Amino acid sequence: CLFSEYNSIVSKEVPFPEIIELNVGGQVYITRYSTLTSVPDSLLWEMFSQKSPKGLARDTKGRFFVDRDGFLFRYILDYMRDQQLVLPDHFPERGRLQREAEFFNLPELVKMLAPKISKQNSLGDDGCQSDPEDSSPGMDTARNLGSLGAAAAACASLVPGTMDGKRSGFITIGYRGSYTLGRDSHTDAKFRRVARIMVCGKTSLAKEVFGETLNESRDPDRPPERYTSRYYLKFTFLEQAFDKLADAGFLMVACNSTGTCAFAHEQTDDKIWTSYTEYVFYRE
Repeated sequence: CLFSEYNSIVSKEVPFPEIIELNVGGQVYITRYSTLTSVPDSLLWEMFSQKSPKGLARDTKGRFFVDRDGFLFRYILDYMRDQQLVLPDHFPERGRLQREAEFFNLPELVKMLAPKISKQNSLGDDGCQSDPEDSSPGMDTARNLGSLGAAAAACASLVPGTMDGKRSGFITIGYRGSYTLGRDSHTDAKFRRVARIMVCGKTSLAKEVFGETLNESRDPDRPPERYTSRYYLKFTFLEQAFDKLADAGFLMVACNSTGTCAFAHEQTDDKIWTSYTEYVFYRE
């Protein structure tokens, strides 16, 4: 009886296990309870300082669910461990990470991510860290310079290529699709099923064209001057991708496609065709 009473007291005092699994935007993290409660008054501290976990959202596997950017959360979790900020070189998501820090109520991390301005009214080293290829050309650059004032203009003048017009280069759009073909050669009305549109090319060009609609989760820390084949789009309409490329001055110069088929129903002879198609775009 004494043992059972002791267990009940312990369970009331510690509602959460020492090791906690999180699902943040589809990405799974495993960390200690002490890490999540290491910063008082933060959102995670409030979530896991409750007397009971019943009010917290969970996914289908019982992990605590947080509907935020799963890949940027690793930097949030790193900060929670030792209250230090360490980012990779040419980190392009500083602004978005600052927004995540604000959401999780981490004011010290927000300060670390904010651009530093020296007493001479000029941006410090952190303010000039963005790569020239990561900046949008034309009107976006002029608008940013106008909002930042003379200090930002001086910083931008040290970066070559920001005002030289649009950059040339190739972008390849690829997708895997499927459609059903019946016995009478009638194609299913929903013939084109596109699960994901992939983007290949230079990182800076892809970000310039697709902006916030670009999903960088499979290659989040790629420097602007490097090439990638792991980006994909947050939408599945090819025409929407084509419109964005056309608006950015790209023209289609080549395309290719391959396909295979398999019987879907032996009795009806309906076949499912799967294909992989690529479109190559170029801007001079």
